[in-house]
Amino acid sequence: MTSQIEFRDVHRSFGDQEVLRSLSCSVKPGHIHAFLGRNGAGKTTALRILLGFLEPHHGIARPSDVSGRRAPTSLEHRSSLGDRSGPTDPSA
Repeated sequence: MTSQIEFRDVHRSFGDQEVLRSLSCSVKPGHIHAFLGRNGAGKTTALRILLGFLEPHHGIARPSDVSGRRAPTSLEHRSSLGDRSGPTDPSA
């Protein structure tokens, strides 16, 4: 069975701060997984890598569409998981 989401040995750092180290997991169709962890554990970074907003320094993060093919990479097809906080400037 094909994975809908796959992280394989993903690493990401910001300066000297290592945020993700060897993240590996997969989600099969019909299954639900959650990222749980303390602040700064890398949950948002992992999702941003999966959605293509950040590049991993090492490894592969791969979403698939429902047919198991590689998902589209254009921004409008990535996900609805983007930042929904809206503008912080009240005059905007």
